[in-house]
Parts: sequence; C-alpha cells; structure tokens
Amino acid sequence: MEEILKKIEEQQTKIDAIYVSVEKLRKYFLWTLIVTVATVLVPLIAVVIILPSLLSTVSSLYQQ
Repeated sequence: MEEILKKIEEQQTKIDAIYVSVEKLRKYFLWTLIVTVATVLVPLIAVVIILPSLLSTVSSLYQQ
C-alpha cells in the first residue's frame, strides 16, 4: 500500500512539472501570435492610411 502511495506522489510531481511546462509553452505561443498579428496588421493599417494621400500627391504631380 505504501508503495502505491509513493508512486502516486511521484506521478503528481511529474504532472505538476508537465503543467508548468505546458503553461510556459502556452504563453510563448500566445505572444508569438500577438507579435505575428501585430507585424502583419500594423503595416496593413499604415498602408490604408498613407496610400490615399500618397496617391493624391502623385496624381497631382502628373496633372500639371
């Protein structure tokens, strides 16, 4: 009986270590997703904002 309790305690220790590792991995993936989205969306938003004024400037140069 004592041997079974010892095995259960060892398993619980290993499960706790796995949980900590998985949580670190989850946070890593979350920040990777946030950085990836930011590096894609920020330039797209900048293009949407800057492109009309840039096209306006270029077209006014060629109208004269």
